[in-house]
Amino acid sequence: MPCRKTQLPLVCAAAFSLLAATGAVAQENTAQQQDWRFYGSDAASSKYVPLSQINTDNVAELEVAWVWDTPDNAIFQQDDRASAGEYKSTPIMIDGVLYVSTSLGQVAAVDAATGEQRWVFDTGSWQRGRHPNFNNNHRGVSWWDDGGDGRVLMAANDGLLWSLNARTGQPDPSFGNEGVVDLKQGLGRDTRIGLYGAISPPIVVNDVIVVGSSISDGPLFQDQLPPGHVRGFDASTGEQRWIFHTIPQAGEPGAETWENEAWRTAGATNVWTTMSADPDTGYVYLPTSTPNNDWYGGHRLGDNQHAESLVALDSATGELVWRFQVVRHGLWDYDLPAAPNLVDITVDGRDIKAVAQVTKQGFVFVLDRLTGEPVWPIEDRPVPQTDVPGERTSPTQPFPTRPAPFEPQGISDATLIDFTPALRAQAVDLIAGVDYGPLYTPPSERGVIIFPGYSGGATWTGAAIDPETGMMYIPSFSVPRFVRLRRPEPGESDFAYIRDRNFSIDGPQGLPLIKPPYARITAIDLNTGEHRWMVPHGEGIRQRIIELGIEDPGPVGSFGRHGPLLTRSLLFVAQLDGSRSVLRSYDKLSGQVLSELDLPLPPMGTPMSYMVDGKQYIVMAVGAGPVTRLMAVGLP
Repeated sequence: MPCRKTQLPLVCAAAFSLLAATGAVAQENTAQQQDWRFYGSDAASSKYVPLSQINTDNVAELEVAWVWDTPDNAIFQQDDRASAGEYKSTPIMIDGVLYVSTSLGQVAAVDAATGEQRWVFDTGSWQRGRHPNFNNNHRGVSWWDDGGDGRVLMAANDGLLWSLNARTGQPDPSFGNEGVVDLKQGLGRDTRIGLYGAISPPIVVNDVIVVGSSISDGPLFQDQLPPGHVRGFDASTGEQRWIFHTIPQAGEPGAETWENEAWRTAGATNVWTTMSADPDTGYVYLPTSTPNNDWYGGHRLGDNQHAESLVALDSATGELVWRFQVVRHGLWDYDLPAAPNLVDITVDGRDIKAVAQVTKQGFVFVLDRLTGEPVWPIEDRPVPQTDVPGERTSPTQPFPTRPAPFEPQGISDATLIDFTPALRAQAVDLIAGVDYGPLYTPPSERGVIIFPGYSGGATWTGAAIDPETGMMYIPSFSVPRFVRLRRPEPGESDFAYIRDRNFSIDGPQGLPLIKPPYARITAIDLNTGEHRWMVPHGEGIRQRIIELGIEDPGPVGSFGRHGPLLTRSLLFVAQLDGSRSVLRSYDKLSGQVLSELDLPLPPMGTPMSYMVDGKQYIVMAVGAGPVTRLMAVGLP
């Protein structure tokens, strides 16, 4: 009998595993190459590759195959101006060559089988001043098949979009101005380096390059930031084909949700993370961010469409197809953090082309990707209201009825630390002078605990989807954040309130305020909306807890952003777990850890996988400035 998706996870999932171990492997034995053409493997952002040469039987035999030192390392040693944090890039692989960006804005081609460097191009972005938010920080490049050598597209920290010949690494003279387009031009507002840039790869849909932006999170004046409008460029010429106003302008639908014509000065509402697309329909899916400023919105009253929304556009024209606002009048920095996953599912016997968006607050919004209609009901529920003068919060927010949240939400008896009664009492005392409560408790002058915090929950590494089964795998972590509003000093800002940067709260005896796990991986069947399993990701502070005389809690999860890689037979997630850097493999059916490979440097980029010359590799970015590398692992 054929296996149906709705039969998961037990009988049917076992059948899929058997298929992966027999017919799928036989098919692989005849294939010599499997590319990874997008940041998330494909335009659907599945982070899935149909390979199982590395499988449950041999994954413990993985070893380092090669290491490539980025050209940034030499610059770090030679120039005191050069600095960068985590190396976050995920390469793409086309026809046996990896293409990757570096933290300092260089682009390189690397032999996928040997790690030998073929060429390097330096965009020079690191030399052009400090960039928004995390300064030198980059996540990858994109590919366009021009019918010839191919083009590598790099949207850099300084707001320049480059098109490079994939064979030579040189700028394409027919693209823009000798190979480059200045994204800071054409936004309808003065834009400069330091406030506007790009950290994520654009997405190419049917010869159109769709580009988002990174915009500063810390403005002190209402008209300081540029708007985060999204644009489409001709992949051949670099000519701008369209612009979509993420902040609707005069006369456009949604402008009325920016009261008192706030759309004139409001900024951000950008797409700083990756995007997804459906090449068959030409639709591109934009996960948008919070408007400025993140914590106070008295100057932008109303729902603020299209902020903190999933927006579907026609990539050929930039026209709006549909939108769904995840947070109305956002005050929590709950940007949509990752590209949504596109997947075909079967719900109650009905086949649905779906899009699934993970969020910082721990929700998965599952929508029909053609219409934007919810797959399961999404309820508007009352939420706590503000008492800050001039502010007006939305009376309700949307809550998915299915799937259930993959993170605990809000501060309450259900989430506060409870290893011992004494620790719990100390935690209650520590937070007695601030505001806390359910999800969407708003910022205040007393200070508020936001949980999940603005780091997530889910983060930019996103989720992985198995297109064969409709199973979603979400790494996430549980970190409260603390926000207190204050009135600015004269001349400091023209916002009525800004965030007090000196406000924080520690947990009792150096422990977190909340219960573990502090990082987790959750598997959800999107055909039913049911959680199938959840496991803590990493040992975390387990030993510290034991040293306090508390009964061994088992693994409690280790804080950090950890991206997933999915193959036919395994789930991989890399992690800095305390002082240990490790690549773990998990059984897809149960969440059981199958193997751990120690790494010499912390893994910071989301892993990817491919096959070249008949061998499967897993590659990830490791390290941080001044030592950054790509590391490939494979079977002996």
